[in-house]
Amino acid sequence: MLSFHLTLSRTQRKVLNEALWVAEQSKSLGTCKRILAILSLDRGKSTVAQVAHTLQVSTEAVRSWLKGFLLRGVKALLPKPSKGRPPKLTEGQREELCDIIDQGPEKAGFTGGCWRSPMLVHLLQNRFRVSYSVKYLPQLLQRLGFTFQKARFVSDHLDEEKRKEWLQETFPKLLELAKSKGARLYFEDEVSFPQWGSLTYTWARKGKQPTIKTCGKRKGYKVFGMIEYFTGRFLYQCIEERFSSKTYQTFLQQVLQQTTEHLILVHDGAKYHRSKAMKAFYEQNKDRLTVVKLPSYSPDYNPIEKLWKKVKEKGTHLQYFPTFDDLKAKVQESLARFLDDKEEIFSLFEMYDKIALAD
Repeated sequence: MLSFHLTLSRTQRKVLNEALWVAEQSKSLGTCKRILAILSLDRGKSTVAQVAHTLQVSTEAVRSWLKGFLLRGVKALLPKPSKGRPPKLTEGQREELCDIIDQGPEKAGFTGGCWRSPMLVHLLQNRFRVSYSVKYLPQLLQRLGFTFQKARFVSDHLDEEKRKEWLQETFPKLLELAKSKGARLYFEDEVSFPQWGSLTYTWARKGKQPTIKTCGKRKGYKVFGMIEYFTGRFLYQCIEERFSSKTYQTFLQQVLQQTTEHLILVHDGAKYHRSKAMKAFYEQNKDRLTVVKLPSYSPDYNPIEKLWKKVKEKGTHLQYFPTFDDLKAKVQESLARFLDDKEEIFSLFEMYDKIALAD
């Protein structure tokens, strides 16, 4: 095989990482090795020999996986479908089931806003006349592309027309404005990391709820941050004071000092974002700053919200911080990881990338 460097696109990396996650969940070691081999070869990070040594396989196996990937894509790395007994649901029934799940339990005649396993077992029996044990239901759902997730609240004050207008009109106009002015398009938000800790899902023995130590101190380490759409730049400032017009203005002044281009600033309608003092600041800096407010109750439209989630998942969830300095050090360490990770930042803009490509 001729020597060459494999360079994956952002989409290919995303697809491979998603497939790797699924393989890890299903404990498919062979699939994990095949996918990790391709990711390791990306941009010459490792040679075929190095990958083979790390994964404890032959170089011929790695070359075979690479050849298969080049010819057939990620499908070549996945396990071949089993030739066991036929599925209980037809292809059409599986599609119908997916649609029903997407629409939510209330639309299907159940009470409650989220699906629970007994509901789905009942649905499968009544709608499709097939029986599934609660024990094996997760396997069916995973094959259909569903994962077990924590729900989030969505305000009933949402203005769907405003949200639609933002996606279809406002954001495309911001892109045009940014390109015409040679400006940078930043999405800004704030987050607080509590010293008493935060919890998330974890594995534990059945019937034995896991416990995490906490100092119990009601104190938080706060962060202003913004990410840029075109360059993937991440800027942030950590503070110990409360969020206010004064601290927000200090952060924006720091950002303006670190940049030379015109900035289009997208943020939410927090009280200190729209105070009298901030309006005066925006007017004073209008030659450098264009400020745009997101639709009300639309945190899902701000990509940096996803970054805060990643920082918490990788840095502060299920952690014990006996002192405030311990918390500060961990938050700063977690934030610093994203400073040079442009690919990670770009991945947060997936929704807006689709809009840009459509235009």
